[in-house]
Amino acid sequence: MVPKTQYAKSGDVRIAYQVVGEGPFDLVFVPGFISNLDVAWEEPYRARVWTRLAAFARLIMFDKRGTGLSDRAVGVPTLEERMDDVRAVMDAVGSQQAALFGISEGGAMSVLFAATYPERTRALVLYGTYGHFSSWVVPPDRIDAALDRMERNWGTGESIHLFAPSVASDETFKLSWARFERLGASPSAVVALMRMNSEIDIRPILPSIRVPTLIIHRQGDVRVNVEAGRFMARQIPNAKYLELPGSDHSLWTGETERILDAVEEFLTGSRSAIESDRVLATVLFTDIVNSTRRAETIGDRAWHDVLDRHNALVRREISRHRGHEVRTMGDGFLATFDGPARSIRCALAINEGVEALGLQVRAGLHTGEVEMTDDDLSGIAVHIASRVATMAKPGQVLVSNTVRDLVAGSSIRFHDEGSHSLKGLTESVRLFAAER
Repeated sequence: MVPKTQYAKSGDVRIAYQVVGEGPFDLVFVPGFISNLDVAWEEPYRARVWTRLAAFARLIMFDKRGTGLSDRAVGVPTLEERMDDVRAVMDAVGSQQAALFGISEGGAMSVLFAATYPERTRALVLYGTYGHFSSWVVPPDRIDAALDRMERNWGTGESIHLFAPSVASDETFKLSWARFERLGASPSAVVALMRMNSEIDIRPILPSIRVPTLIIHRQGDVRVNVEAGRFMARQIPNAKYLELPGSDHSLWTGETERILDAVEEFLTGSRSAIESDRVLATVLFTDIVNSTRRAETIGDRAWHDVLDRHNALVRREISRHRGHEVRTMGDGFLATFDGPARSIRCALAINEGVEALGLQVRAGLHTGEVEMTDDDLSGIAVHIASRVATMAKPGQVLVSNTVRDLVAGSSIRFHDEGSHSLKGLTESVRLFAAER
C-alpha cells in the first residue's frame, strides 16, 4: 500500500512528502537527481529499500522541487533552496532532529544541511555522493555532449547504463526505468538540473561536519568515481567509510542488502555527539564608507540621525532575509545567515537602500564554520569575511569563491575580481563581486 502523500510549503513551493514506519528516530531520505514517491512504490526494488529502512526508523521521504510530485515550474533550484525544502518537510512532520540519508546528488544538500543545522541532524549517511561534480562525475569538456545525449534519450530508459549496468539487459526493468524517468522530470528539467549539478562544489564545507557520518561507495561506480567517496571520507572529521564491490550507481540494484545492513548498524548504534555551538554559516560584514569624514561635514546631530536611519535599514534587511545580527561596530554590522544566497541579496539590498541616505557601504561575505556564543561569533570564517569586506570597493558586495560556489544555479551574477592574499591567511582567496 502506497503511503499518503502530503505537501509541505517551502517558501512559495509545495514539496511532496510521505512518512512510513514508527521507529525510535526519524530518518530523512534525500533522493538523487529525480524521484517520484508514488511510482517508486510500484517498483519492487525501490519498495524493498524503503520498507527495510522503515523497519527501524520513522522514514520521511520527499520529492525535491522540480521533480516528481512536488511543484515542477520552479526554475533551477539552488542547494540553499533544496536545503530549505528538507527543513520545511521536517517541520511539517514535527521532526526536531533526524538522520539524513543522502543519495548521489542528494548528498550535497544533505552535507549542507548537516553543517548548517547540526542540532537537527542526528547522523549523516552518504551513498554514491560527491563533493565536486566536475572532478568525479563529468568533466567540463564533456558536459555539453552528455547533456545533449541525456535530453535526446530521456524517457526511453537508455540512461540505465549510466546508473544500473547490472540490470541493463533486463527489458522489463528498462521499461520501468523509462517510466520512472518520465514521471520524475521532463527532458528540459533534467538538463537544467544536471547543468546546475555540474556547478556543485561543497569541498570547502566538508571539514565543518560535526555529526556522526557514514560514507558508502561502490568500487566500480559507473556514474560517480569511487575517488569521490574516498575524498569525502578524508575531509569529514571522524567519518566512517565503507567501500563495497559493484558497478551500479543506483542504490536499488546490486547487493543492496549489504548497504542497508551497514546503514542500519550505523544508525541504530549512533549517538548525537554534536558540538551544537559550531555550525556552518555565511558571515556578513558591512561598513559605511568614509563615515568619519561624513560626520565631520554634516555635524554630530545630523550624523546621528543618518546613522540611526542606516541602522534601522540594515536591521530591516537582515530580518527580511532571515539573518541574525551578531553585533554593530559603530558604522558597520556583523551578521550571519543560514543561506548564502539570502546573505548576498541582503547585502545588495542594503547597498541599494543606503543610497537614499547619501551613503555608500562596502560588504564582505564568506561561508565557513563558526563558533557561536550568546553575544559573539568566532572562527576562521569570521576572520576571512572581515578581510574580504576590507577589500570591497565603495558600494560593492564582495564574496569569497566558497560563497560563489554554494549559490551555483541561482540568478545572482558575479564579476571575477581575481585572487588576493588576505592578511593572516597562507593561501590566496579568489574574490567575486555580486552584481545587482
